[in-house]
Amino acid sequence: MKDKIKRFAQMVKESQKIVFFGGAGVSTESGLKDYRSRDGIYNTCKKYGIPPEEILSIDFFWEHPETFFEFYREYFISDALPNKAHTAIAQLEKLGKQVTVVTQNVDGLHQKAGSTRVLELHGSAAKYYCDRCGEKYGVEYVANRANAVPKCAKCGGIIRTDVVLYGENLDHNVMESTVRAIWDADMLIIGGTSLTVYPAASFIEYFHGNHLVVINKEQTRSDDAADLVFHDSIGQVMTAMLDEIKG
Repeated sequence: MKDKIKRFAQMVKESQKIVFFGGAGVSTESGLKDYRSRDGIYNTCKKYGIPPEEILSIDFFWEHPETFFEFYREYFISDALPNKAHTAIAQLEKLGKQVTVVTQNVDGLHQKAGSTRVLELHGSAAKYYCDRCGEKYGVEYVANRANAVPKCAKCGGIIRTDVVLYGENLDHNVMESTVRAIWDADMLIIGGTSLTVYPAASFIEYFHGNHLVVINKEQTRSDDAADLVFHDSIGQVMTAMLDEIKG
């Protein structure tokens, strides 16, 4: 393990443009549930009698907004804080590296940790807007359970999340920026994702840089192509790598 950390640190030293491509496993160390693991939301949430994936669809949002917001407030609005993984990724910028975070998460923890360039493939649970007039709202407005379905104070329209729901397309500009960042990167670090969610997982195919590192507790489809693979905690691996660089 120590030798692998040294190799990881050397790869980072040799790289200037670094992309961290992360999934739900990055935020589980902050106490948030992932989606598809045995203990994840999709396998443990049974009280609604329908699959959570159906609740998180744009059609369900419009047809059953009360149930949608009850579910959404329970699983997507939290006071979670950044963990060692988020902090370590942000600290790469302080080493003078040009770091782009491409995340499948919607929790905003990378920004809270200090990362300045974050591309959110699936939107953000920190942003809300009126679907009718576009008026913007903060999370506090939606978190208020007194209003089962939050309505716009300006026009009365339904407030919706910026999170990309099933049945919706990813933001075109975010996808373009993601492809460009990965294409230009010297180094790609994949962390906390099994690379099973598409189209997000397909973007890593644009990488043709020098170093590919995978950090995930379970095997991924990119393990065989990686220069280094860690089946360990992302926070521990990233922190150990930074400690090695700092000496």
